[in-house]
Amino acid sequence: MTVRLPGPGLQPTPSRAWPPRSCRPCPCSLSPMAGNVEAAAPVGARPERDTKARSGWRGGARIWEETEQRAKKLKSGPDADQYRKLPKRKVVLLMGYSGKGYHGMQRNVGSSQFKTIEDDLVAALVQSGCIPENHGEDMRKMSFQRCARTDKGVSAAGQVVSLKVWLIDDILEKINSHLPPHIRILGLKRVTGGFNSKNKCDARTYLYMLPTFAFAHKDRDAQDESYRLSADTLRRVNALLARYKGTHNFHNFTSQKGPREASARRYVLDMFCEEPFVREGMEFAVIKVKGQSFMTHQIRKMVGLVVAVVKGYAPESLLERSWGEAKVDVPKAPGLGLVLERVHFDKYNQRFGSDGLHEPLDWTREEAGAAAFKEQHIYPTIVSTERQEGSMARWLSTLPVHDFDATAHAAAGLGAKTPSPPGDSD
Repeated sequence: MTVRLPGPGLQPTPSRAWPPRSCRPCPCSLSPMAGNVEAAAPVGARPERDTKARSGWRGGARIWEETEQRAKKLKSGPDADQYRKLPKRKVVLLMGYSGKGYHGMQRNVGSSQFKTIEDDLVAALVQSGCIPENHGEDMRKMSFQRCARTDKGVSAAGQVVSLKVWLIDDILEKINSHLPPHIRILGLKRVTGGFNSKNKCDARTYLYMLPTFAFAHKDRDAQDESYRLSADTLRRVNALLARYKGTHNFHNFTSQKGPREASARRYVLDMFCEEPFVREGMEFAVIKVKGQSFMTHQIRKMVGLVVAVVKGYAPESLLERSWGEAKVDVPKAPGLGLVLERVHFDKYNQRFGSDGLHEPLDWTREEAGAAAFKEQHIYPTIVSTERQEGSMARWLSTLPVHDFDATAHAAAGLGAKTPSPPGDSD
């Protein structure tokens, strides 16, 4: 045993074990059965520091802050403890809304200047107790996704959104009680946890309602309410609309795509015009189009080009040329008559619709409610707005300004163009 060397005048003393035997704990007191004593660390092991015990008042402050934060979170909404005990599940909501007065469907977080449909929807979800307030501020927290992003003034009778909510009692009635009458939740269904309404949608069906005087020849009064669509004109309209069916390059029908972008190619399953009907003395018709997906303004330009051809402003050959790479002047019909009627989930229904756990997303039971909503809120708004503002008549008056022959002349000139001599510039 090593001893410390004594200094001058000091006698060496043998080293003693420390602590004395009288102070050593009894081995029986270290029994694992003792609940308030930790087992001794192995020989040579480095003991861990009790950071919480050694942190002094700082640890106490940290615990106090955490407790205060938890208390603040519980105060964020009424009955927070009750809501936290409810199951949060992924669902889809079937929506109907009149888009007049709104700047589209999608919410612009942080901007209160332009009101959207989702602004009213999210506010109703928070107020009804379906989602916490912070989910309304950050929609990603509830995995929110819309099936279609409708533009300014566009309505819907079959919009579908997916999100996670607390399944409270009477959930539809409570949400609708906080919504204006021109926005309704028509149905709710449970879906798989990873469901995304945009990505799982196979096709979308839109309708476009317009006064039939839009198909009158250009030599006739631009807003003749006595005009009635003839059977021959209706057949011609449907023949032109049918030419859109199939896959085409629709880069001229939007401002977002170039002629060589693969995403500009879109598949149209069907497009036709139904029999006309009279509302408040004015005749209207409904054009329906079903496709996998549509680009911004694509449907309005598809309708606009057919109207220009039927009225005699543009040649029929312009439809074929509009699918080429050359730039074509395609007029854009007003947004007032455009309505998202239905979205389709055929592949999802085939996989999950009959598994015994999930319902098919076919909305058969909700069709009557959707039809009633259109008759009560969408169609009357289109008719009254057309009568008051004359949006279709005003747009028709702009058709002579378009140069529908520009691409034809450019193509002819391009064919007759001779090569430039070397060294010359274009």
